[in-house]
Amino acid sequence: MNKSIRNRAFTGTALALAASAVLTACGGDDSSSSDTKAKAAPGAKAVAVKDPLIATFDGGLYVLDGESLKLADTIELPGFNRLNPAGDDSHVIVSTDAGFRVLNAAEQTFTGIEYKGAKPGHVVQHAGKTVLFTDGTGEVNVLDPDDLAGGKKPQGRTYTSAEPHHGVAIELTNGELITTLGTEEKRTGALVLDKNNKEIKRNENCPGVHGEATAKGEAVGIGCEDGLLLYKNGKFTKVDAPDDYGRIGNQRGSDTSPILLGDYKTDPEAELERPTRISLIDTETANLRLVDLGTSYSFRSLGRGPHGEALVLGTNGTLHVIDPETGKVEKKIPVVGEWQEPLDWQQPRPTLFVRDHTAYVSEPGKRQLHAVDIESGKKVTSVTLPKSTNELSGVVTGH
Repeated sequence: MNKSIRNRAFTGTALALAASAVLTACGGDDSSSSDTKAKAAPGAKAVAVKDPLIATFDGGLYVLDGESLKLADTIELPGFNRLNPAGDDSHVIVSTDAGFRVLNAAEQTFTGIEYKGAKPGHVVQHAGKTVLFTDGTGEVNVLDPDDLAGGKKPQGRTYTSAEPHHGVAIELTNGELITTLGTEEKRTGALVLDKNNKEIKRNENCPGVHGEATAKGEAVGIGCEDGLLLYKNGKFTKVDAPDDYGRIGNQRGSDTSPILLGDYKTDPEAELERPTRISLIDTETANLRLVDLGTSYSFRSLGRGPHGEALVLGTNGTLHVIDPETGKVEKKIPVVGEWQEPLDWQQPRPTLFVRDHTAYVSEPGKRQLHAVDIESGKKVTSVTLPKSTNELSGVVTGH
């Protein structure tokens, strides 16, 4: 189970249980190491962190400088917490057991802005708007991340699904809101609302709907258990998988590429399928290509590079840089040691977070976090943290 959240699954995927167990037996190179925490003097205001990264651990959050990876602060927060960018240069959305909370990551403090509700799920940023989907209530909240700076809850669009379910929603530049259809037992497709929340389109040919991503030209892909559902220029198109059961549940898109990157699973009976193939979906031709990487990966392994490159972190410890047009693996970058995806989706595993030209990769078994330059393939820096981390995210702007 994801999410991605695009940025998206954020996914998430829904989400409120006890803290995760620590992943063991990972290995990898350590180019540099530090466990020093920057402490402010008593009573002094925390120094703002530039381009902060956030990592969860059992009991809280680490705030790190995005360039040096220096640990700036530790925030106590019990429970299993999830992370997504809020859409600006300061804030991160934290999913807790009580709902979504807004963290000013630059200033290392919670703002007090909350969207309460059971099972906070996917968080999506697109076209200057951030959309929250609360699975336990079916509520959708749309906000402008620029409005978070004042510390007050933004006045934004809301919509409540017909029934609560594990869903996702995205608002387009023309004000249309795409949101999923389903119940707690069954998810079937998606509908489109105009800017007044009036339904204008519907498609229920997407069993097990899960996750979304947006490609060049504002083509939106929604994952199904038998392929992908596309919405583009006011029209739904189904892209069928080559298998009767061909589940695409986690996707990543790029504004510079018409091709979506997705996972691909074919065993509906598996306790945990560890796929080796990824899917590449051309949103202009509605064609789906499968690429076998020769190594498995997890739902936290997918990303996109600055030029639209498809990125996949394999369980062989390698970051695969793939040309989405051809499906060719153009570069293999060793980052961490070999690892295996745990059966419990909430347990830690190496996680990929991409921002601009840098790929950040966690290595829980060694309590490390690495920064890799995608174009040169070089590991820029690494840090050793006090505890093993689980989720990894940071501030991201420009969506």
